[in-house]
Amino acid sequence: MRYYQNFLLITAVSVFLTVASACSNGQCRLLDECSSDGDCESGLYCFSCSQGFSGSRCVRSTITDQFKLLNNSLPFNKYAYITTHNAYAIDGYPLHTPVPRVTFTNQEDMITSQLNNGARGLMLDTYDFDGDVWMCHSFGGQCHDFTAFGPAIDYLKEIEAFLSANTEEIITLILEDYVGPSGLTKVFNDSGLMKYWFPVSNMPKNGEDWPLVSDMVTNNQRLLVFTSIQSKEASEGIAYQWNYMVENQYGDGGMQPGSCPNRKESSAMDDKSKSLVLVNYFNSMSSKSASCKDNSGDLINMLHTCYGAAGNRWANFIAVDYYKRSEGGGSFQAVDFLNGKLLCGCDDVHTCVPGSTSGACTPP
Repeated sequence: MRYYQNFLLITAVSVFLTVASACSNGQCRLLDECSSDGDCESGLYCFSCSQGFSGSRCVRSTITDQFKLLNNSLPFNKYAYITTHNAYAIDGYPLHTPVPRVTFTNQEDMITSQLNNGARGLMLDTYDFDGDVWMCHSFGGQCHDFTAFGPAIDYLKEIEAFLSANTEEIITLILEDYVGPSGLTKVFNDSGLMKYWFPVSNMPKNGEDWPLVSDMVTNNQRLLVFTSIQSKEASEGIAYQWNYMVENQYGDGGMQPGSCPNRKESSAMDDKSKSLVLVNYFNSMSSKSASCKDNSGDLINMLHTCYGAAGNRWANFIAVDYYKRSEGGGSFQAVDFLNGKLLCGCDDVHTCVPGSTSGACTPP
């Protein structure tokens, strides 16, 4: 009995010391165990990923700002940006129709939070619906009450507020466009975003470099908008996406190891007359449980594959579902990796800082 009592005492002391020495109150580092977001350091949050680790651990929730870390003096196409796929399709987004929404989501944060956490590309599906332009999933090629999320103006006003408050930031909108003539022009005018519009006339036509980020900021041309409708470039001044970028296959077809085919609307991935490269990496049917693994090592592997497919060019945009879900660094680390490769040929953008002693550099 005495031995059992001693065992209990030793166990209790051990548990007490373990709990006492566990991190908390904003002291927990990347992949430390945690019980709430407040336990984690700035830039991390407490998350459970059963496919990657047991329990809850601190994982990344924000980008490294490559412009503040280094500079913004290079062309726009010399940097990489997190892009949220179906950025509008948000868990718990308020209902704007008289029937319950019966469709899937792709993100968990409102647009403002996505932008605050570092997303700089937003993929949006725009439809004519209910006499206005709406963000919507389609059913049978149409927007319905049960697949609609909300009027586009509400989302665009969030973007305008962010650009107004963050005068050195640039946002790219990639629109899957099902809106009739002049509908987008009207809603962009009504939102107040036209004052930030980057004009088609300044976009490179044959694979040349884009303007310097610093010049785009100085000129307040901080909103790039691409449409999937070719005719709108001439009629409304909205850039036709595939005149300027190549894009790999979206959905399951873009997640096959060792393969990076172009989507049918895009020219070949190695077409260097297009100076921007977009890599999609998300399932055809969105999956929260799968995304923490998809947004981790598998994503980095696909970036390597698409580098070769794109004629030895690193991606500028990486589009993912549930962008904050990961096994640790996730899509944020993937962008650090891309910016490292783009800016100094290393595996992490932090290595590009003059005087860095990081071991994350390998020859390009």
